[in-house]
Amino acid sequence: MVLAKVSEIFLSLQGEGKYLGQEQCFVRFYGCNMRCDFCDTKPETFKEYSTEQLLKQIRDTIGDSSVKSISLTGGEPLLYRDILLEVLPKLKSEGFQIYLETNGILCDELFDMIDYIDVIAMDIKLPSSTKDKEKWSEHERFLNLAIKKEVFVKLVICKDTTLVDIKKAVEMVLRINPSVTFVLQPNSRQLGRELAEKLYEFKSYSKQFLNDVRIIPQLHSIMGIR
Repeated sequence: MVLAKVSEIFLSLQGEGKYLGQEQCFVRFYGCNMRCDFCDTKPETFKEYSTEQLLKQIRDTIGDSSVKSISLTGGEPLLYRDILLEVLPKLKSEGFQIYLETNGILCDELFDMIDYIDVIAMDIKLPSSTKDKEKWSEHERFLNLAIKKEVFVKLVICKDTTLVDIKKAVEMVLRINPSVTFVLQPNSRQLGRELAEKLYEFKSYSKQFLNDVRIIPQLHSIMGIR
């Protein structure tokens, strides 16, 4: 039996990116294939769900609310390809919009399930922000596939983030489609004048080449919600 490790399932508002403020049912999967320095979602517990158990918990959580968008988040949801290939067709057949939040690295896993996904919120993991290894080739391959659906990219900006990394990210998006929404997201733990000046610098540079560049902070950090 295929099982998924899930940390929590809950209703809330989307707190990041292009769909800021949208009501969603969040399915937070446990575990990630990256170790970003700025990560603020490192759950220590999880529950294992079979396909039918996960579907039932999602349906019970949504209940009689008007929520029609399901956010697959984490951690990294694409680590659970096998169970998602069973769950997503059923959710789609019930009229739900599937919103994938991903670190934008697991291209083969995305290829297998992209037909069931409506919106892809793809992180670009800048090495100067993550303090981890660069993932430029993986990101470019991933975005080349994700562009078949509605996709936007999100870059977490920290005090240590460099313009060199921003330039590489801009060049990558420019090669694929300059109209992809390019979100600069400030690290919520470092908010202040220094970070604001860096954000404006990066936005000023990026909008010379890309059509839609935005600075969007984390709503849930501001409002104190999940």
